[in-house]
Amino acid sequence: MDRRLDIALIQTRTPATAEAGLAHVAPLIRQAAAGGARFILTPEGTNLLEQRRDRRGEAIRDEADDPCVQGLRALAAELKVWLLVGSAIVKSGHAGDDRAANRSLLIDDQGRITARYDKLHVFDVDLPNGETYRESANIRPGDAAVVAQTPWGGLGLTVCYDVRFPHLFRQLAKAGAAMIAVPAAFTRPTGEAHWETLLRARAIETGAFVLAPAQGGTHEDGRRTWGRSIVVGPWGEVIGRLDHDEPGVLFATLDLDAVGKARQAVPALSHDRDFAAPGPTGAS
Repeated sequence: MDRRLDIALIQTRTPATAEAGLAHVAPLIRQAAAGGARFILTPEGTNLLEQRRDRRGEAIRDEADDPCVQGLRALAAELKVWLLVGSAIVKSGHAGDDRAANRSLLIDDQGRITARYDKLHVFDVDLPNGETYRESANIRPGDAAVVAQTPWGGLGLTVCYDVRFPHLFRQLAKAGAAMIAVPAAFTRPTGEAHWETLLRARAIETGAFVLAPAQGGTHEDGRRTWGRSIVVGPWGEVIGRLDHDEPGVLFATLDLDAVGKARQAVPALSHDRDFAAPGPTGAS
């Protein structure tokens, strides 16, 4: 196995339809491939970002009918690259539930979808600045963690809000993930306060590379996202970052041997112990 991997993270400001989403992201993917990246990752909501209720329903399609998803499959095959569609907002396919899936898709260099992951944790919050999000109203959460196989080792799949649940990352690492993807559309308030800190913590805890392509800027549906796509090494070091929220490409080279070195130096993944849950406070 080649122990060095050239990757690229794509930072986008995705429009509100899948056709426009493909037109927006495809040139950036071509730029990444031309720069030598063999594995390219895009953010959450790569195909579309549309939270306006009167437009959302007609914008979301089945995975097989989504022009961005199918266009990216063809593009991966044309460019002979592996591509992680950080997530596509597509119909969930669950009878009796009209909510969409927020779905990561791993595409190989033949254009085949080799792994799928539906976002486990939906973003239902009331932020201190007055912003309110109820992702559960529109997104059906998944029910299974996924470690996908790539030519360079295991890839743990997560999406955005999942980064706040360290037990998920620990399980992915124990299941063989040397790299963990965190495609995101982080809000500006939470991004400014927590984005890099959370990503570096997850990398340190797991001894894995954390690859976090992001949405950035003000979108057609009015949401504002943080950007600042980042690659973090297994020792918690920042390998590369974009210091803005504009669309762009972040190139990085991963030394995959660094995973084993970090986990050997601090073998915390093998040191779990069973313990009793804490009892009521003040018990005597």
